[in-house]
Amino acid sequence: MRALFLLLVAGYASGAAAALVFGTGALARWASALGAITGAAAGLALAAGTCIWGAAFSIEAPGLLGSAGGMAFTLDPLGAVFLALTSLVAGPSALYGAGYSRTWDARSELRQVGFMLNVFLLTMSLVPLADGTLTFLLLWEAMSLSSYFLVMTESDDPDVVSAGQWYLAMAQIGLACLLGAFLLLQSGGPGRFADLRAAADTLAPGTRDAVFVLALIGFGSKAGLIPLHVWLPRAHPAAPSHVSALMSGAMIKMGIYGIFRVDLDLLGTGPAWWGGLLLALGAVSALLGVLYALMEHDLKSLLAYHSVENIGLITMGLGAGLLFGSLQMPGAALLALVAALYHSVNHAVFKGLLFLGAGAALHATGTRDMNRLGGLIRGMPWTAALFLVGSVAISGLPPFNGFVSEWLLFQSLLPGIGAPSPLVAVLMVLSLGMLALTAGLCAACFVKAFGITFLAIPRSPEAERAHEAAWSMRIGMVVLAVTCLVLSVAAFEIVPRLSSVLAPLVGLPPSATPSFAVGLALQTRGDFARMSPPLVAAGLGLIVLASWLAVKLLASRRPVRIGETWGCGRVVQTPRMEYTATAFAEPLRRIFAALYRPSEDVSIDFHPGSRYFVQSISYRSAIMPWFERYLYAPVIARIRSWSERVLALQSGSVHAYLTYLVSALVLLLGWLVVTGK
Repeated sequence: MRALFLLLVAGYASGAAAALVFGTGALARWASALGAITGAAAGLALAAGTCIWGAAFSIEAPGLLGSAGGMAFTLDPLGAVFLALTSLVAGPSALYGAGYSRTWDARSELRQVGFMLNVFLLTMSLVPLADGTLTFLLLWEAMSLSSYFLVMTESDDPDVVSAGQWYLAMAQIGLACLLGAFLLLQSGGPGRFADLRAAADTLAPGTRDAVFVLALIGFGSKAGLIPLHVWLPRAHPAAPSHVSALMSGAMIKMGIYGIFRVDLDLLGTGPAWWGGLLLALGAVSALLGVLYALMEHDLKSLLAYHSVENIGLITMGLGAGLLFGSLQMPGAALLALVAALYHSVNHAVFKGLLFLGAGAALHATGTRDMNRLGGLIRGMPWTAALFLVGSVAISGLPPFNGFVSEWLLFQSLLPGIGAPSPLVAVLMVLSLGMLALTAGLCAACFVKAFGITFLAIPRSPEAERAHEAAWSMRIGMVVLAVTCLVLSVAAFEIVPRLSSVLAPLVGLPPSATPSFAVGLALQTRGDFARMSPPLVAAGLGLIVLASWLAVKLLASRRPVRIGETWGCGRVVQTPRMEYTATAFAEPLRRIFAALYRPSEDVSIDFHPGSRYFVQSISYRSAIMPWFERYLYAPVIARIRSWSERVLALQSGSVHAYLTYLVSALVLLLGWLVVTGK
């Protein structure tokens, strides 16, 4: 295990060093990617050793920051799940990046991306191994800063600079809250997690509540929970696509890991309002995330909002688990937490796949605007098929992994309807309704994302000239697509292991796992519900095969007739007759107009010779950014006002600065005299 840990560190470190040494060109790309793939493989093996075979791992580095107690690393089963999650996405993304970044061969950005990508992956892989306050916070900040520099790759674009500023500001706000949470949790004692866990029961209820709230803000800002999500739909589209896959697939899960670690492991069971708050925030994030995604026409922004949605689903499971735990319902709590953890892994894989697919479309056409795409399936059949796999998975449809974890989440909320508390029962009913609505809207959104992007007629010359992605990019996507299927059909093997990881955290023995029938059907406690992912997949496969055979047999007896589709009196179809992303979402925008508050602007240019002949019509639409306008804008305006007042102190005069120093010294001496210290 120690050798695998050292190989993980060495792999990512060698990839970062290769980027600096070789600088630009194909050798730099592939050497950097090889280091990252090595580190990811070692991380996956290390996580498997802990999660599957129960091999314990712990290592200390007293020479690093020795004056502060050194750095310590321990891998327990919970951390191993998130290390595996990161490594699953890291390897395919690094391979994809070797082909994707080919356009930067002669640019200095290639060195920056190669170096920072490996630093980002190393720090993100070490976060689940951190065993102490200092180690955790240092790695957390290093992960945030390295990802910030990756977001800023195209720093000559004003939108990218703005996205980077939002991301950095929210990251530092989150870090400040985490510092406060760990200081309260530590209470002046040693900072190792075992000591924090032992001392948590001695904390006053008010202190425990403060730790919970601060940790929720700190980790929720990284995860992208509403209303702390504002950086996410800006930063993810701005980053290179393989970096977007890592940020959305793996990095935001570190926020989920932090909530698991602090709120469930270190603090232990808390009052019911902890779980109720998480459940409510998760439900709101899921529904609003998918509603905002439906209005997006930028393909990567649409996927970013779906990360908000899926983080909401995961948080619903977390909240339900904490709520059931406080109500002394450990079986229901375990099922909800397993659903949250399983969906974290599933989302990492299918969201990574979708971002890589979107990056391939961007790489081939130069645009993320779905209204300028269309027809890409002809030039990019591999990318289209793989993006379709990701779309089915994220929509929660069989036979892929999103279906299994969302089914588990539905089943985990149902016991709450019969809870002894009427308030809890009402909350669960509302949450189930919002979950069902979210699932339906998500499916509609990905009909839009796939159909508008890949089907019909190309809407621009760029889309018409689209070409298939490089082989390295395709292999990276294929690996993630296959993983989506494996995580579904192997659920009967994966779910019990996740249950054994979480059972001790809710006071159940590790053997308290869901039961199975015929070794394939997932069965909840008490035989409440049963479902078999392998049999569902096999049934769907048989239906598809039977349909194909029926079509082949029937169609072979009839002659083929080719004719133009009639459309509004025209014989030949044109891109102007197609649905656009705007038109597809228009009915839903009208239904949810109270939320969106859309503004519309229609400009008509007439022919100079006669106003009865229209030359062009320009249509612009926007929806109200509620959180930016009513939550963040007033705060930013107040901070700017304070900054302008403080700026007046910066007069440029040395005499003024000396006066400030002397005044501060006099005040400090006066305080010491008064207090007698």
